[in-house]
Amino acid sequence: MRAAIVACLACLPLMAAQASAQQHHHGGAAPAPVPTFVASSAKHFGALMGDAMAVMDAGMRQAPMNGNPEHDFVTMMMPHHQGAVDMAKAVLLSSQEPEIRNLALGIIAEQQVEIQVMQAWLQRYKEKNP
Repeated sequence: MRAAIVACLACLPLMAAQASAQQHHHGGAAPAPVPTFVASSAKHFGALMGDAMAVMDAGMRQAPMNGNPEHDFVTMMMPHHQGAVDMAKAVLLSSQEPEIRNLALGIIAEQQVEIQVMQAWLQRYKEKNP
């Protein structure tokens, strides 16, 4: 199980870079850079949760909206789900409680799959609506 946790934490910088690359601002101005979440044992749990929420909030605020309900739902849900992943990573650094750790690992796995499904839907949407 420790290997799975380390693997999840190791892929965080790549996932954060992908999420940042996909973010666009609602308007025509250049978007502010979306902060990235870094799971680090150098911070206490409360600070990590605050960081995760700040990154999620920034991602949702900068989600590209076009007025299509399905598109807008997907673009806002991706950073929301990533926020759940980030929070789960924070608790994995802080908790030794087996039930909570298993819950967090499940959240990471499930939310990453859902993010992939949304990314695939968004790609198909973009191909149909250039």
